[in-house]
Parts: sequence; structure tokens; C-alpha cells
Amino acid sequence: MTIHIGAAPGDIAKTVLLPGDPYRARWAAATFLDSPRLVNEVRGMLGYTGTWRGHPVTIHGSGMGMPSLSIYANELIRDYGATTLIRVGSAGGMQHRVKVRDVVLATTASSLSTPSSGIFREVNFAPCADFGLLRAAWDAAQAKGIATHAGGIYSSDTFYDERPDLNDQLQRHGVLCVEMETAELYTLAARHGARALAVLTISDHLLTHEALPAADRERSFGDMIEIALTAAFG
Repeated sequence: MTIHIGAAPGDIAKTVLLPGDPYRARWAAATFLDSPRLVNEVRGMLGYTGTWRGHPVTIHGSGMGMPSLSIYANELIRDYGATTLIRVGSAGGMQHRVKVRDVVLATTASSLSTPSSGIFREVNFAPCADFGLLRAAWDAAQAKGIATHAGGIYSSDTFYDERPDLNDQLQRHGVLCVEMETAELYTLAARHGARALAVLTISDHLLTHEALPAADRERSFGDMIEIALTAAFG
């Protein structure tokens, strides 16, 4: 048990999927895991452990933003021995070729700052995905016929952004989408020798202003969960 996770020793699997929304964690566990059981509900951040095709898996909410994710990822790795962490969440498209409902595999994650920024001082550390997970996720997505993109993303520390000039430069440099957690996840994984990947569903678009209807989100997010699980054990 830690300050933020009430799970007992042995309750957390080595492989953890990290949706931001705790209710999405509950839905994913009920939909994809065999015999899921609630292992954490401290502060309403739900975590479930079960099996997927015989493999132990934990699906645990991480909250919104890098500071929140940093708390849970640190404790999952350091105190519970998690070795593979896959973020599964939504993102806003930043390129015209990246469509609503598409999946993005984040190879790298740029940011203005992260909770780990102070460690590096003058160094601009480049957080990146685990290549084995990335390759397995790409193969899984192609096998399912899902429109998928692999490339750099942007992890923002603000949701209500007021920097159109920054967005212009990110788009100019080929950044595929924006979300709020991956840069810190990749940094923590590198620090602790864990594997990490972000598998993201485009739920809205900064250029076209399209948004995924609520009725379609469950099906689209289900593809993302399947890709993540296949990548973890492929």
C-alpha cells in the first residue's frame, strides 16, 4: 500500500494499462479482462486486476495531466514492480492526415515542461517509446485494419491552451496530436528501466474542429485497448 494506491502486495500486475479516466479503467477491465477485481479506489482513482488470455493485467486510472500521472506511475513502478506501462487515452489531432477515430502510437513526446524537468537542468531530454512495444502495437493495428500513425506527439501541461503560435510550430514540425501525459510517462520509464508506450485515439481535431460523438467513443476506444494488450504480450 502506498499513499495513493491501496492495493496489497501482489495485487498489481507487471503490465499496467493507464487510462486517464478511472471510469474508463472500470469499463476496460469489465470489457477485456477475465475475472477483474477492484484493487484500488483511493481518492476515487480506480484500479482493477484480472487476466487477458491468461496474462495478468492491471488497468489503473492515472488522472488528468502529467503531475497526476507521475504520482501513479512512480508508485506503480517503484512500490509494486510494474515493468510495462501503456497509456491508453484520447488526443486532439494536429495534422490533416490524422483523422478522428484514428490511432496514434507516440514514438516521442515533446513538452514545454514535465514534473521531471528540474532533474535535467539545461538538458532537453527526449522521452521516447519502447521500440519493442511500438513495433508490436503497429503490427497489431495493421492486422486489425485500423488507421494508425506513428510519430511525435505533444504533451501539454494545459488543457485550455492559449498559444496558437506554439500549435502552429508543432504542426509545422509534423507533430501528430496533443494530449497531457505521455512525456512524463516516457521519462519515468527511462529512469526506472521500465517499458512504456502511449496508444492514443483521436477524439477531436484542432484543425477541423471535428469531435468523436459520445456514442462512437466506446467502439473506437475498444480498438485502442486491444492494440495495447496485444502489444504488451505479442
